Amino acid sequence: MKPVMLFAIVVLAAIIIVSSFGLQLAPNPAINIASDATANALYVCPAASTFWDSFANAMQPFNRYLIIALFFIVILLGFSWGWALYQNLLQDSFKRESFSKPWQMTKFSFWICVIILLFAMTPNYFRTVHVDGLAGEWVLCESNTPGVIAVRADTVHN
Repeated sequence: MKPVMLFAIVVLAAIIIVSSFGLQLAPNPAINIASDATANALYVCPAASTFWDSFANAMQPFNRYLIIALFFIVILLGFSWGWALYQNLLQDSFKRESFSKPWQMTKFSFWICVIILLFAMTPNYFRTVHVDGLAGEWVLCESNTPGVIAVRADTVHN
């Protein structure tokens, strides 16, 4: 196995372990609230606008066209896989090389879709909430995140 691949596997395993067990490199003191209010509280932080949020917002007008292009590519991939399969069935033999182009196109299309999805959907996209009575943009966060405030759960909307 190549060293870069081994490094990627080790880093991925470390990220999974750290996120699964809630480990942090530099934990902050958690905000304390009354024990009877913990079931009705959510923690929110002000949404810091980053470059990626701005980039994702700039891509919003083009999302429909990107989805149309994605479906067009999927249809072309279906036809190319079908054509390669049809050619092999006509010859009544399996030729591996006839599937090389569709497979290359599939891998390329998959990674292009992943990259576009990462650009269009930032982490704040999935964490953004609206809080009744508080102006501004808010994201859900942990109780020990800097700038966190506890709010009643019924005031938080998606």
